[in-house]
Amino acid sequence: MNVRRPEGGDAAALKDFFRRLPAADRNFFKEDVLDAATVESWLGDRRARRALAFDDDGRVVGYAAVIPSPGWSKHVGEIRLVVDRDERRKGIGRALSRWAVLEAARLGLSKVYVEIVADQEAAILMFQNLGFTGEALLKDHVQDRQGRPHDLVILSLSLADSYSAMATLGMDDV
Repeated sequence: MNVRRPEGGDAAALKDFFRRLPAADRNFFKEDVLDAATVESWLGDRRARRALAFDDDGRVVGYAAVIPSPGWSKHVGEIRLVVDRDERRKGIGRALSRWAVLEAARLGLSKVYVEIVADQEAAILMFQNLGFTGEALLKDHVQDRQGRPHDLVILSLSLADSYSAMATLGMDDV
């Protein structure tokens, strides 16, 4: 597996990745990831940091982003992450989440958070194992494409307080 920032020539592979995801996995994206203009705009976005995970055949099998907040929350960033359903439980999500935490530190952020639908227990556990803690449970906060409500969990990590923990996890190369 190779994890790197996307390049201009990766747009088609990234779009193909999002098309391969089952509709249920695309339910909770904040943006329309099937919209070509949306995906292409990410490649030119200078504020956010994005990474792609590629398998040995050069297919995108994972995506991560660190999106700094504007204004009075400019010290905070959101992490977004998705892994191809057939490639889960192989360490790709963990590699991408570690990349995201390190990238957030490089951006000078002091706090990161991730929003996860409450029934995605494996994702919640993965982030908790990286030191994220629960900040909020928002009941019926998001709806899937069929209009069904779901609870949203918000987990966060204070980077300012976590450098020794990051070293313990082998993430001290910032």
